[in-house]
Amino acid sequence: MSTYRAFEATGARNLRLVERPVTEPAPGQVRVRVEACGVCHTDVLAVEGLREDPSRPVVPGHEIVGFIEAVGAGVTAWQAGERVGVGFLNGHCGECEPCRRGDFVNCRRQEQTGTTIDGGYAEVTHARASGLVRIPEGISAIDAAPLLCAGLTTYTALQQSGIRPGALVAVQGIGGLGHLALQYARSLGYRVAAIARGREKAPYARQLGAAIYIDSADADPGEELAALGGASVIVATASSGAAMNPLVRGLAPNGKLVVVGAAPDPLTIATTDLIFGTRSVIGSLTGSSIQNEDNLDFSLAHDIRASVEVMPFTQALEAYERMLSGQARFRVVLDTTAA
Repeated sequence: MSTYRAFEATGARNLRLVERPVTEPAPGQVRVRVEACGVCHTDVLAVEGLREDPSRPVVPGHEIVGFIEAVGAGVTAWQAGERVGVGFLNGHCGECEPCRRGDFVNCRRQEQTGTTIDGGYAEVTHARASGLVRIPEGISAIDAAPLLCAGLTTYTALQQSGIRPGALVAVQGIGGLGHLALQYARSLGYRVAAIARGREKAPYARQLGAAIYIDSADADPGEELAALGGASVIVATASSGAAMNPLVRGLAPNGKLVVVGAAPDPLTIATTDLIFGTRSVIGSLTGSSIQNEDNLDFSLAHDIRASVEVMPFTQALEAYERMLSGQARFRVVLDTTAA
């Protein structure tokens, strides 16, 4: 095929379907025929014009699964026909100081898929070979797509904690990130507490792996966790700084509040809550491509799945609006094969 369809975002809330010519991949890149692409809240950066130059067209989407159609010059580890994924980080350069120290996530020359470089609201996309993720056998494109971002984000947040099996881990929020974090925490062998608003969410939280449910509308979650001895790690997924503020008091000595939910309002934390108990607050940004392969293998072995709503690729705008409304349970995935 000489052309492909893609949804271009320009300005704010201007997402339109266009026809583009198929081009050969640049050196170090591959061309991917997209099978599925997840719709993530981070897509607002492209669609709402929250990027450096909103006038420049960009294709949103960074939870991409497809197969390689063509490889560019210098690509030796990948071949046409291989099934791959592309996440939010489009591939590290291997040359900047963070890369030379093995910190690929913080590569200084790394494009952000669907924000600074074209993503997966399209039938075709291009990606750096260093950003590719091998998709294991036994998992569908629809199931794999949200694990490439929402799954990896929560998986690495828990993996970096270095805590013992059986330790108390709390997950704040049971949404697109939180419902996966609960499954990972359970499968990693932790004692899991879920924090959310409303008693009606308790049965679902327990189904996902929570042994304890804390209704934040009925009790202070920090005090509740402290009464349990404190959490070694709290993964904060809700997009609210105000909701995260009381959590620090619920950390055990040397405990960590790991923030993965991007909130518009700041955290306000008492210094004494950090000092007494030697507690810390850290951020966690997704993971590298090889960590994503570990994530998919772990998810497949432990039957960790996102709750998804599937929509055809041609309804990308409707899918984005449904994600943004908060009504989706819990991830929306575009099916390009059904378009």
